[in-house]
Amino acid sequence: MMVNVVVVLGNNESVSGTIYFTQEADGSTTVTGNSYGLKPGLHGFHVHALGDTTNSCMSTGPHFNPAGKEYGAPEDENQHAGGNVTIGDDAL
Repeated sequence: MMVNVVVVLGNNESVSGTIYFTQEADGSTTVTGNSYGLKPGLHGFHVHALGDTTNSCMSTGPHFNPAGKEYGAPEDENQHAGGNVTIGDDAL
């Protein structure tokens, strides 16, 4: 069964966008989308287990970590799913 998820981003600092998660036939997941209002540079990107933002990050649950790996920097071999997104100087 293929799974598709859509996340609509928005906050009180003029950040917005839409992120799409598509599970491929081989079980991998492709992440695509657009974001607006982020400052140029590196921004951390990870997925929480829950979509509940009623109490900020306190209600979103743990980070998605299907392999049970340690929290680590993008260059660490032992790190859970996630990483950085680079926003270019030409960002809107």
